[in-house]
Amino acid sequence: MRYFYCPRCGGKLTQRLLGDEGDVPYCANCHRPWFDAFSTCILAAVVRDRQVALLRQGEAHWGLVSGYVKPGERAEDAALREIQEELGLTARNPVLVGTYPFAQRDLLMVGLIAETDGAGFRLSSEVEAAQWVPVRQALEMVYPPPSSAFSVLQACMERLERQRP
Repeated sequence: MRYFYCPRCGGKLTQRLLGDEGDVPYCANCHRPWFDAFSTCILAAVVRDRQVALLRQGEAHWGLVSGYVKPGERAEDAALREIQEELGLTARNPVLVGTYPFAQRDLLMVGLIAETDGAGFRLSSEVEAAQWVPVRQALEMVYPPPSSAFSVLQACMERLERQRP
């Protein structure tokens, strides 16, 4: 989101040079800059027995669990909450694998991998279908590179390969 008017006083913002940041929207009345804002979302690969849960939410490709991080919530907690809400699974040990800008929607996606022992899904009304898939196969089912889902799954596959006995 780009600010053109000050969210505090409503005055029109002007561009002002602010150190290394360059030109930024600035409110002369409040004496403060207003940087572009974006929402933060999680994108989680849920792993069980070397398989990953893929879900479909009205798109052509399969995807991963995703959702917005609420104010005051850690990304790891948001991932566990969204996994429970969307798939009905209790997950644990969320691990950050990367962050991915999604400019088309002004989002920052926080990629995580979490583990579960659960097998059966209890889908939310937002989810049309879900399935367990080997990670390598999942890479062929999500949007191709440079998609965030592909990147998270690639990190998931690398992590599973390092864990091989």
